Amino acid sequence: MFLFRRGTARVTATKAHERITSGDAVLVDIRERAEWNAGHAPGAVHVALSRLLAGQDLPPAAKGRPLVVICRSGHRSRQAAELLSERGADAVDVKGGMNAWASAALPIVDEHGSSGRIA
Repeated sequence: MFLFRRGTARVTATKAHERITSGDAVLVDIRERAEWNAGHAPGAVHVALSRLLAGQDLPPAAKGRPLVVICRSGHRSRQAAELLSERGADAVDVKGGMNAWASAALPIVDEHGSSGRIA
C-alpha cells in the first residue's frame, strides 16, 4: 500500500504575478544569491532555501503574509513551501518556477534593477 502526501498548493506564474501585484501575497525567491543576482521578479524578497533549511527566519516583509515561493524550475520552491507551511505559513509554490515566469513574459530584473536573466 502506498501513501501519498497531498503537499502544498501550486500556482502558475501568471497567477503568482496577479497575487503579488494585487498585494494579496509576497513572492519569496529561495534560489541562491548568484541566481537571485542574475535575475528575479521585481518586488520579490530573497531568502535562499539553504538558509531556510538551516533555520533562518523569513525577511520582515514576508512575515505573517501569504507567500508565493519561487525557484528556477519549481522543485526547490515546492520543498520550501512545504517547509514554510509546516512552520505555520500560508505558502504556495510556482509551478515551473522562474523558467515558467520567463516563458510567460513576466518582468525579470538583476541585482541592479536592469533587465535580468534566469541563471
